[in-house]
Amino acid sequence: MAVTFKGNAVTLMGSQVKAGDKAPNFTVLANDLSEVTLDDTKGSVRLISVVPSIDTGVCDAQTRRFNEEAAKLDNVKVLTVSVDLPFAQKRWCGAHGIENVQTLSDHRDLSFGEAYGVAIKELRLLARSVFVINSNDEVTYAEYVSEVTDHPNYEAAIEAAKAAN
Repeated sequence: MAVTFKGNAVTLMGSQVKAGDKAPNFTVLANDLSEVTLDDTKGSVRLISVVPSIDTGVCDAQTRRFNEEAAKLDNVKVLTVSVDLPFAQKRWCGAHGIENVQTLSDHRDLSFGEAYGVAIKELRLLARSVFVINSNDEVTYAEYVSEVTDHPNYEAAIEAAKAAN
């Protein structure tokens, strides 16, 4: 899949996943620096919102939108993954009243980025994307946004999360 950042082609590292695939495991950091893996949310539907940097306009809007939707979704854990430092994620969430989304940092070793094929080689950021993983750890929805500065298809992701329950 071809992905651009501000109109320039970028290289995604890792293997992209698609609906029907077994969800790859990963290790990221929570805001308190504890390790979090896919297995930590086993038995739940996961909507994973991936953003390049939480402090930018589209990423801010994406995280806020999924935070609002998370309050309406039963048995769905909403995770936002970026390479921002855990401290910055915690500060941003506190400043913006984000309480329904768990922010996770992939800054340490790009474990998530490479497992899901969203690590941008040239920028060491993650490409905007959304994944839904059901309680059996199967990917039921995967969207790789072709232009990193564009919004994802919020409605499709939310419907996929509801259907995966």
